[in-house]
Amino acid sequence: MFQDKNARITETRSWGNYFLLRVSAPQIAREARPGQFLMIRVSSSLNPLLRRPLSIHNCTASEIEIFFQVTGEGTRLLSKKITGEELDVMGPCGCGFSLKPEFKGREIFCVGGGRGLAPLFFLARELQTIGATPVVFYGGQTLSDLPLKNRLEEAGWEINFSTDDGSYGFTGLVTQLVEQELRKRKPAFLFGCGPEGMMARLADICQLSNLGAEFSLESIMGCGLGACWGCVRKIKKGSEIKYHRICQDGPVFQAEEIVWSGD
Repeated sequence: MFQDKNARITETRSWGNYFLLRVSAPQIAREARPGQFLMIRVSSSLNPLLRRPLSIHNCTASEIEIFFQVTGEGTRLLSKKITGEELDVMGPCGCGFSLKPEFKGREIFCVGGGRGLAPLFFLARELQTIGATPVVFYGGQTLSDLPLKNRLEEAGWEINFSTDDGSYGFTGLVTQLVEQELRKRKPAFLFGCGPEGMMARLADICQLSNLGAEFSLESIMGCGLGACWGCVRKIKKGSEIKYHRICQDGPVFQAEEIVWSGD
C-alpha cells in the first residue's frame, strides 16, 4: 500500500449525482487489482475527519479512476473537486476479486446495481485480458441510475440492462434478469457488487444454480488498514462464524462465506 499526497485529478465527469474522477497516481496504479479500493481524504480540514473508501473503477499504467454517487457530506465534497486539484490517496487497499486460470474461454457474469457497478468495469477488463468473456448486468431504479451505459457499450462486452420502472432494458430487478439468463446458459462464475438485498438474493440464486460467486461488500471505514475494527462483518469459515474486517479481509468475499442480515 502507498500514500500519494499529491495525486492530481486529470479528468472529471458527472451525470446528475454520479461522478467519475481520474487521478494520476502511478505507484498506486501499478499495484492495483480489480476489487481493491482507495482511502481518499476529501478535505484538508478535520471535517470530515475520516477518509472515504472508494472502489477502483478503472486503472491504467499511471492513472486510477473512481466512480461514485453522492450519498453524504464526504462524497459531496469529493464531487466538487476539479481537474488540476490534488488529492491525498492511500491504496490499493484490501483483497480483490479472484481471477482464476480456469475462467479462460468461459463466460463470467459481472452483476452491478447502481453505484455497485464501480469495481466491475476494471474487473471485466482484466477478465478479458486472461481470455474470459465478461457478461455485464447493470441494474438501476430508472435510466438515470445507469450513467455508465454508454461507456460499457463502447467497451464491446455483452451488456444486459435492467430498470425497476422499465425506463430502459429489462423491466424489473437485475436479480430477476440474472435468473432469466441462467435458464439459458451456465457461466463459470459470478461477481457482484451493489445493495445488500441485491447481493443476498444473488447468493441464493447462485446456491440454487450451483454457481460459484464473489461479492464486494460496502462499509463505513475508520482507517482502511485493519487497525480500528470499525468495519467488521460476520463471515463463515467452515463451521465457524466470526467477525472479519471488510477493509483487510475483504472487501471481496466468497458468496457462501457471507452472513447476510436476517440470516
